[in-house]
Amino acid sequence: MSNGDWFAPKRFGYGAGMPIAWQGWAVIAVHVAACVAAFLLLVPRHVVVFIAVIAIATVPLMIVTAQHTRGGWKWRWGSE
Repeated sequence: MSNGDWFAPKRFGYGAGMPIAWQGWAVIAVHVAACVAAFLLLVPRHVVVFIAVIAIATVPLMIVTAQHTRGGWKWRWGSE
């Protein structure tokens, strides 16, 4: 594992798999906490705002996971 690898690649498909370092778990925990907080504060009064907050919170998650996935994000067929 190199210094920047926080997530394992998915075996099949595109994207990141499970976290393999504490930093990856921390990123996931922060994202889940943000989603739960948004749910508790916004639903059921502001459902549209809740959906927007989740979408906005997911963009940095995708950027960080793409930068810190071993081998980067690419399509995998299971043979790698």
